Amino acid sequence: MAATVDARGLSCPQPVIMTLDEIKQGQEKEIIVLVDTDTSKENVIRAAESQACRVTDVASEGGGYRITFAKG
Repeated sequence: MAATVDARGLSCPQPVIMTLDEIKQGQEKEIIVLVDTDTSKENVIRAAESQACRVTDVASEGGGYRITFAKG
């Protein structure tokens, strides 16, 4: 089961902070992050990659984006 971070409606850096918190504290190997701006999408991807996560999927969803990462 994946952990989900719903950062829709939030401005950066909040989505990045929420994503990094889940990466550091979460037990799940897969993390799904929901954002609603291009800027948040790019910043979250960069932040996750800096923590040795790899992006497995980026999909448009409901006017925003669903970003899926694998930890480790």
